[in-house]
Amino acid sequence: MAEIIQQRIEERIPELEHLERVGLFTNKEVKSIIKRATALEYKLNRLITNKEDFIAFVQYEINVLELIKKRRTHIKYQFKREEIEFPIIHRINTVFRRATNKWKSDVQLWLSHIAFCKKWASRSTLSRVFSAMLAIHPDKPGLWIMAAKSELEDANSSESARHLFLRALRFHPDNKKVFQEYFRMELLHAEKLRQEKKDLELTEMEGEYEFPPEIMNAKLAEVVYKDATEKIQGATFIISLLNIAAIFDFTKELQESILNDLQTKFSEDSVTWDFMARRELEAPGAGPDLQTAKGRASDMARREERCCQVYEEGLKVLSTEPLWTCYAAFCLERYKRKTNVQDLKDKRQEQLLGVFERAHGSSLLNETFYKNWLQILLSSGNAEGAAAIAAAAPQRYGQSVATWCLSLQTLMELGKGDLDALFQEALAHVDPKESLPLWQLHVQWSGSNQSPQETEALFQRGLVSAVPAVAIEMKEHYVDWSYSAGGYKKARKTFISLHESRPFSKEFFSRMIQIEKEQEAPKMSNLRDYYERALREFGSSDDDLWLDYIKEELGALGQPENCGKLHWRALKLLEGESVERFVSKYTLLQTGHI
Repeated sequence: MAEIIQQRIEERIPELEHLERVGLFTNKEVKSIIKRATALEYKLNRLITNKEDFIAFVQYEINVLELIKKRRTHIKYQFKREEIEFPIIHRINTVFRRATNKWKSDVQLWLSHIAFCKKWASRSTLSRVFSAMLAIHPDKPGLWIMAAKSELEDANSSESARHLFLRALRFHPDNKKVFQEYFRMELLHAEKLRQEKKDLELTEMEGEYEFPPEIMNAKLAEVVYKDATEKIQGATFIISLLNIAAIFDFTKELQESILNDLQTKFSEDSVTWDFMARRELEAPGAGPDLQTAKGRASDMARREERCCQVYEEGLKVLSTEPLWTCYAAFCLERYKRKTNVQDLKDKRQEQLLGVFERAHGSSLLNETFYKNWLQILLSSGNAEGAAAIAAAAPQRYGQSVATWCLSLQTLMELGKGDLDALFQEALAHVDPKESLPLWQLHVQWSGSNQSPQETEALFQRGLVSAVPAVAIEMKEHYVDWSYSAGGYKKARKTFISLHESRPFSKEFFSRMIQIEKEQEAPKMSNLRDYYERALREFGSSDDDLWLDYIKEELGALGQPENCGKLHWRALKLLEGESVERFVSKYTLLQTGHI
């Protein structure tokens, strides 16, 4: 091994001599490079090598290249590149090849080599790296796209890029992204040829240049489009190709063809109607009144009206929830747009409320829009309308906790309806496992609007819930409510009635500890009881709980001599990383840092 390494170091000598001779590096720096390179070479030639050694070697060599580049700029010396940089670049490529041969599956390693080649190596080297990578990873469409883009942009070879896309489609015949990028590539190539022809005509240069009309007129792109739409169906995909074509100003015919296919083949798809409607917003404005804010608002109102007309036409053909959702989403977007023209604001609100009303009447309004609907009604002062919608929404989405909560919160705010009965109905309809928000809302309302006896009865029902999250939450709220409704004695009585009834949360005990400490004469015996019960449940994992207990004993009411016993118990009961955290925090506590 030593002979091989010595040989590789000797191979560096010519480039190092050049570096010293031309004044890029000093003799001391050259010796440092030799020393560091020797150490790195030994790591690369061990019996058991690891990836990090290869990465470190490459990074060091790249750093040397960067330094040479800076030194050249500084001393303004730009010669001897073949004798200095080229051997380093060749060496880095060799190490990258060794690494990628050993760790073929590491895509990031391949990408690092590609990034290096783009910056330092030749285009031919870059192409070879891409070929080797794709031979190992043909199953990754993103790599095929990257390679094809590199051929088009870096190597200026549309033929190679086209060849790579065609190979990619053999492995990924139904991949949308590959077809989209292939389509874009053909259009980019056509645009480039058109620009070259235009430049030649302007300069009146003589010579024979080929500009195939089928490429310049996007006929190849059209072939790609037809092939893609035969293999991949769906309005969304066709629209994505249409959006790509719309970037280029010479694709009017192609765009019309795609648009015709979209309307013919996917007239019963809500995505088609949504796209066609939104296109009306992009129509050019007309008239001199566009110079004023009112004129522009009037023009925008006309465009939005045309959009709504397209949606209405679509609803005659396809009255489905997805299309109503698209229509409502469009109207909501326009409603949220800022404008200083009140007429336009009012018109947008009227249109949006009308769509909400009609979709709701057809039982096709998406759940997410009820919140927007109620907000608009409430902000405009229509309390009766808001109450009616709040009552109607759960009839449409009776199993949705979010809809019930929204409805009940609105009715609570308005003071409408038999809320107690509605809460009972809600709990009967929703999945008990998801009912916690309803219990929380019910308790909140009951505490403000019902008698203490009724509220306590509600807590008792919640405590026996089969859902642990509900039972735990009710315990916490019950203690809080007892304290606010009946003071310390009632809170302690409630706690005692519950402290043997699992499941528990840490907050249940922490709240009782806080209540005890808020009293004029808190009892340390009670605090110890609360801490001991909390530790019985959470002592094996919660290091902060032990620390709080120790702080309590160090306080005015406690006995500092108990801290040692607590420390010993904590170390015995805590598990895993919580032990280390406890030891660190306890040390900081002893030294006065916390």
